[in-house]
This record gives sequence, C-alpha cells and structure tokens, in this order.
Amino acid sequence: MNYLHYDFQAGPSDVVEVTLDQAANVMLLSTSDYSSYQAGRSFNYHGGYVTRSPYVIRPPHQGSWHVVIDLGGHAGTVRASCRVIEG
Repeated sequence: MNYLHYDFQAGPSDVVEVTLDQAANVMLLSTSDYSSYQAGRSFNYHGGYVTRSPYVIRPPHQGSWHVVIDLGGHAGTVRASCRVIEG
C-alpha cells in the first residue's frame, strides 16, 4: 500500500492545509484509526476525495492527528505537502 503520511498535534482552532498536484484521497485520522488503516481494518476519517488544491480541514478536537494521502489503489504517484496553520 503506497501512501503519503503526515503526523502532527492540532485542534479545532487550527487549520490543516493540504496541497496536491492531482486529485487524491485525503484522510484526517486519529492515531487509533491510522493504526487500523495500516492494518487493513475498518477505520473512520474526516476528508475524502479531493479535486481542488489547496484543501483545508479542521481537526474536530485537540490531539494527535495523521493525514494520509493516497490514490485509492489507482496507478500513479501524487506529490503533496501538508502544514498546520495555528489558529
């Protein structure tokens, strides 16, 4: 499974900005959901299929967060960057 991964501390007053060079799945996951994602188990996330860049999302609560960017099993590569803009 190929994907890009970023981890950080953030909360609802912060904005996570993801910049993509093409459409891709952008998922904001808690630490436990990220572990489930890695293991191929069911997981919950915020985000979805993103076609416009930059994409911004706010974490629903303070904590450790993971952004995963993938192409949903499609061939190819995606270049991306991710940053937290503190509120």
